[in-house]
Amino acid sequence: MSLSTHVLDTTLGRPASGVPVALERLGDGGWTEVASALTDADGRISGWNPGPGRHRLRFDVPSSFFPEVTIVFDIADEKEHFHIPLLLSNYGYTTYRGS
Repeated sequence: MSLSTHVLDTTLGRPASGVPVALERLGDGGWTEVASALTDADGRISGWNPGPGRHRLRFDVPSSFFPEVTIVFDIADEKEHFHIPLLLSNYGYTTYRGS
């Protein structure tokens, strides 16, 4: 099981590099950070292996109207790869499960 993300700035038409991203897992005591990184020059982070359960990606994007974007998702099948892109614009964002 692996997880990757890709942040694209659709206003500028290029990858968003240097974006802080935290991966968190929900447990009995609430949310716990299990990994964090900055997006690379291509706006990507890969190689995370969070395991099954409820998770969230928290993107710190202070240059937009939404200073933080949080995406919550469930992982049931450990054998699958999960790719969760974030497309940013000045006043909105879009996400989806990619491949």
